[in-house]
Amino acid sequence: MRYYIADLHFYHGALNDRMDRRGFACMEEMNEYMINKWNQKVRENDDVVILGDLSWGNVEETIALTRRLNGRLYLIQGNHDRFATKTTMDMRRFEWVKPYEELYDNKRKVILCHYPIICYNGQYRLDENGNPRTYMLYGHVHDTRDQRLVEQFQEITRATVTRDAQGNERPIPCNMINCFCMYSDYEPLTLDEWIICDEERRKKM
Repeated sequence: MRYYIADLHFYHGALNDRMDRRGFACMEEMNEYMINKWNQKVRENDDVVILGDLSWGNVEETIALTRRLNGRLYLIQGNHDRFATKTTMDMRRFEWVKPYEELYDNKRKVILCHYPIICYNGQYRLDENGNPRTYMLYGHVHDTRDQRLVEQFQEITRATVTRDAQGNERPIPCNMINCFCMYSDYEPLTLDEWIICDEERRKKM
């Protein structure tokens, strides 16, 4: 099984009362809650793609953290993953660390980047039933004004009509999903779970 999640920000206690306002009593409580949610879902042979900003901790703290997380770890590096550039950091816990990647997940292309890409590779591709063949998964913007702007862009794009190769009119596909950890209550989700989570969240807006 492959899971995705973004912007956990382990050891970033300021997010409890600023920006995210996560509401934990302290950084330690936040860390333990997120570790428990992760390990309740992820088994040792599962893959977890972290879409950036895993840890605000120092090298020693981050090494200890990665040893406690179940599964095989893959890191799309975020702007706050400072540990990844330190020569003393043991990166063997990660299968790879990259700024960008394209993978396939149950016959669908997945574009992976910490930052939202509004015109992503494969955006227009649909299957024979008109379902998306490509999804853009991102993080970075948390649940902020920038996320609202990304959502507005998606709405405008989906409401814009174009012509396909056969000359038929159809709306422009735009399937971008913010895998922000708070949207899933800090639980890594599969692609299908993120699709459902994203749809349900939008209905409540």
